[in-house]
Amino acid sequence: MALSVPPPARVFAELTPARALTPAPVPAGRGGPPGPPRREVHVSGSAELSASPDRARVSLRLSSRKDAAGAARSSVARRLEYIAQSARQRGVPEENMTVTEDFSRVENTYQMEAEVCIIFSDFGKMQNVCNLLIEKLGTSVTISPPHFYHTPEAVDTLRRQVCVAAVGNTQRKAQEVCRLFGQSLGKPLLIREEETKEWGGHIDSHLSNFPDSLTPQQRIQNATAYASCRVFAVFEIKGKENRRNKLL
Repeated sequence: MALSVPPPARVFAELTPARALTPAPVPAGRGGPPGPPRREVHVSGSAELSASPDRARVSLRLSSRKDAAGAARSSVARRLEYIAQSARQRGVPEENMTVTEDFSRVENTYQMEAEVCIIFSDFGKMQNVCNLLIEKLGTSVTISPPHFYHTPEAVDTLRRQVCVAAVGNTQRKAQEVCRLFGQSLGKPLLIREEETKEWGGHIDSHLSNFPDSLTPQQRIQNATAYASCRVFAVFEIKGKENRRNKLL
């Protein structure tokens, strides 16, 4: 079940008054009065990103029923070899193809069934291979609709990217706040990830009731992953903004 899109997170900034802050610490071994209190800007920001699936799995089913066991096996074996050869010629690695076979006796005949599972990282190649097999093998092969999904590496990349984007948005907010008061933003003193959310894609409800009728683009949309992140950050305020830099 697809999760609903979360409401946009608030973005706020707070300039901490100097009197409420603890004076900056004096380095060890140095005397004299403490330095001026450190000024800070507190900012909260968020980001939301999405990632399309990076893999697709297609299953192909073959079967043959013959009076002789060898004939049933041979019929399926020829089609299996053609499928594997067609996929290899279009750049599909051998390790991305898995074959399972089942041989049985049905009444007075022998039945051979096989399923080929192919993993694609290039969806264009996937479409080309499926179109070719339908054209050449016709009804002797049954091709399931592609199942789109994300690898763990793709999900981890999305999580990192949305966190970095949220931090970048937060820093820009802090810069704008400081610029508004003619101040210059300093180094970050604290960056805390406060909330992260992840959810899957969604399509129109009336289409979700008929999954076999979805187009490839609708399936990709339904498999798209979304992530949001909200962070809280504290930045140091260095002082007056350099007018020369402001004009550049």
